[in-house]
Amino acid sequence: MSQTGVLLVNLGSPRSPAPDDVRRFLRELLMDPHVLDMSRLVRFCLVRFLILPLRTAKAAAAYRKIWTDEGSPLVATGLKLAAALQHELGRPVAIAMRYGEPSIPDALHTFSAHGVRRLLLVPMFPQYALSTYEAAVAGVKLHLASIAPGTELIVHPPFYAAHEYITALATVTKTHLPKDFDHLLFSFHSLPERHLRKADPTRAHCLVKPDCCHAPSPAHATCYKHQCLKTMEAVVEKLGLPPSKCSIAFQSQFGPGRWLGPGTMAELRRLAMAGAKKVAVICPSFVADCVETLEEIGMRARAEFMAAGGREFVLIPCLNDHVSWVRALAVMITQAVNQRTAT
Repeated sequence: MSQTGVLLVNLGSPRSPAPDDVRRFLRELLMDPHVLDMSRLVRFCLVRFLILPLRTAKAAAAYRKIWTDEGSPLVATGLKLAAALQHELGRPVAIAMRYGEPSIPDALHTFSAHGVRRLLLVPMFPQYALSTYEAAVAGVKLHLASIAPGTELIVHPPFYAAHEYITALATVTKTHLPKDFDHLLFSFHSLPERHLRKADPTRAHCLVKPDCCHAPSPAHATCYKHQCLKTMEAVVEKLGLPPSKCSIAFQSQFGPGRWLGPGTMAELRRLAMAGAKKVAVICPSFVADCVETLEEIGMRARAEFMAAGGREFVLIPCLNDHVSWVRALAVMITQAVNQRTAT
């Protein structure tokens, strides 16, 4: 039997913070129908004539603030994680970005050249969403069909409540969480509510049933909000924290329609005005620090909290290439490969 390769896929990053590279990255990201789910013509006009002219300069400025000597933090961390995981597993591992570089086709060509005929895809998104997890799976399947059509593909499911993931998340959180904190805010990336309805196989549960996230339903297998809540609840329980000192919010709302809330910025203002002086924020929908964690939360959200009366703001780092995350991923990957082999 041929060796099983492991492909980690994250969202992506521009090649540089230069406006042209940022514009190219945003165009590729936003033209994906998994991200902007509308007709191609409407999507093209919206991206070409509204979003890119209005957001490119702002996004480029944000990337410049977090860019490092190694380049994009997301890509640099991904490369380190892949190398550490390959050493831990003793099997070929590559990191690819759904948009940008290193690309999915490049990774697939490398696997194919080394005789890999069985591939485990691990979308680096703990919670299921059409615009992240599903987009990564669709992108790999599309390119695999033309580059290495005989390759067996195993897709790792969302790991939002996996014991190994929760343990690693709790370990990193405990290391950075101040002992005398007033509040721990779980900030997840927001989604349009229509994405939840579209992902609901029952078409009658998500955002329809009262307390839909806690009422049992097959919709939970693809419900982003339910899975975010489960991640938060599992970490709070693992750390033995008082639930009253923890809450959930959603960041990065962008575009028309209703989005999941409350918004992170609004929640931080509310906490400050309610008397919380020392707040910590964790971003569990991201496994690696990126512009959304480092600039949006680490800089802008921090300033928002301080301006509202807060005194101390702690950003809990993402899992990145922390040793606990490397080991957790290694266990999850080994279990997935062994399970497929056994069947």
